[in-house]
Amino acid sequence: MMKTNMQDWVSRILDQKERVALPIMTYLGLDFTKKSIHDLVTNGDEHFNCIKALADYYPSAAAVSVMDLSIEAEAFGADIIFSKDDVPTIKGRLIKDNAEIIDLAIPKLDIRRIPEYLKASSLASSHITNKPVFSGMIGPFSLAGRLFDISEFMMNVLMDPVSSHALLRKCTDFLKIYAKAYKDSGANGLIIAEPAAGLLSFETCHEFSSLYIKEIVDFVQDDSFIVILHNCGNTVELVPTMVYTGAAGFHFGNAVNITDILPRMPEDRLVGGNIDPSGIFRAGNPDLMRKVVTDLLNNTKSFKNFFLSSGCDVPPNTPKQNVDAFYEALADFNSKI
Repeated sequence: MMKTNMQDWVSRILDQKERVALPIMTYLGLDFTKKSIHDLVTNGDEHFNCIKALADYYPSAAAVSVMDLSIEAEAFGADIIFSKDDVPTIKGRLIKDNAEIIDLAIPKLDIRRIPEYLKASSLASSHITNKPVFSGMIGPFSLAGRLFDISEFMMNVLMDPVSSHALLRKCTDFLKIYAKAYKDSGANGLIIAEPAAGLLSFETCHEFSSLYIKEIVDFVQDDSFIVILHNCGNTVELVPTMVYTGAAGFHFGNAVNITDILPRMPEDRLVGGNIDPSGIFRAGNPDLMRKVVTDLLNNTKSFKNFFLSSGCDVPPNTPKQNVDAFYEALADFNSKI
């Protein structure tokens, strides 16, 4: 287990000239372990093996668990579709009305795949000693949308805010317990994925997402454990309410130009992004990757709080040569500073 002051880790990134990379790409560990996606998302040992393989091979600033946005909804009782070679997806709606919100039980942490994800975090924290380990979970608004159906929930927020807050209360209470369990497993931090909040106006995002995210951040973040908030939506106008959450770092998707985000961010908060995971990592080629990474690093070189990353979780079956080119371009940039 890596014993580190995570505020010092943030400060080192802010103070050093060289840029660091922290892509979200755990599925690519399957290239090393030769297992299936189903193995990774159902077996804590195989999940850990992917995290460890990538941590050993690539010079990432931290090790990161997979971004699986089905696991928390499954814990509440949602039906999940599994396949050998594709990521899990949610089938249908679990909740259809206010009565079902009232009856919804907050799950324990010993249910369905939750223990396997906590096991992967514990193993990674115990065996990866040269860099921090970040676990991951969904945010409360995105979780509520997956339980209620996101289109229906966005309408419900407008038509019945009281019941919407009741659902968000249950989601947040569960996520606080889940986040604390990751912290207790030895992880150094948590990436909270709240992509559905990128669909909201500033005021709605603040009331129905950021206030709840702040509860989670306040509950777990300290010198030994930090939170990075991920939102891959059109978030330029949402930056102030995202900052309000108190998260130590923020991670953005390729729906935005990161140079529109960085001037709005406090200089002491980490800001990461945002190479297109599908269009560049998965469908691009090494020459294109080098150009895109180099351009991004040059365009952000005046912002010391920027770290290089994918815009979201890199898809399975992404060519390894594209990932290699990502790191090669970073190394070339740093060699010329």
